Amino acid sequence: MSLILTNDDGIDAPGIQALLNAVEKSAISSDILSTILSKVIIAAPQGHLSGCGHQVTTSTPLTLQRRSDNAYAIAGTPADCVRLSISHISPEIKWVLSGINAGGNMGVDSYISGTVAAVREAAMHGIQGIAISQYKKPGLEFNWDKSTKWTAKLLADLFNRPLPSGNFWNVNLPHLPPEAAEPEVIFCRPCNKPLPVNYRTEGDKFYYVGEYASRERTPGSDVDICFSGKIAVTQLTINS
Repeated sequence: MSLILTNDDGIDAPGIQALLNAVEKSAISSDILSTILSKVIIAAPQGHLSGCGHQVTTSTPLTLQRRSDNAYAIAGTPADCVRLSISHISPEIKWVLSGINAGGNMGVDSYISGTVAAVREAAMHGIQGIAISQYKKPGLEFNWDKSTKWTAKLLADLFNRPLPSGNFWNVNLPHLPPEAAEPEVIFCRPCNKPLPVNYRTEGDKFYYVGEYASRERTPGSDVDICFSGKIAVTQLTINS
């Protein structure tokens, strides 16, 4: 059995390396991870495809470049990467992990996110999955070491939780200042409020200028939890 790592930021993005580091750290305390650590495979898009949703490629060919013994760069979407992994790279897949995305994927974002689409595609095939995203506050840089640390602890927990068929986990890490304490993990529901819909116009062209951080938030939902400085974990299903 194998574990597939993918994302929508591309195979060279720092987030997927942070995810690999988290898997290696969490294997120490997770029996499931320790048994498949030697079969961790990276199968990720060649380039940046953030916001591609659950797009799949059916009318043009996909190409696959082998980067190493366990890493493949695929000229396709995150969902394509999961499909190729299942059909050609490693048929006996136990889990699919997607991330760590550079930016949040909360609430209605799950319909837009390629990060989330990868684990949704896995769930459609009866494979368990976890999507992990790192929310970013304006003016603060990413701290991938912290993202790795939080994700490692969370993976050790989630890998040992029962997950019904057709369900998957969606995790959003908060963006905290360096001096902040360890964030609390909250299992919550996804927010159903829309993203800001604002555009700047120049002639006949419309440029999206909606501010992610100014979105509405349902109290107690993943947006509210993550924006409040805690780790938000939601259990999603392929039917929602």
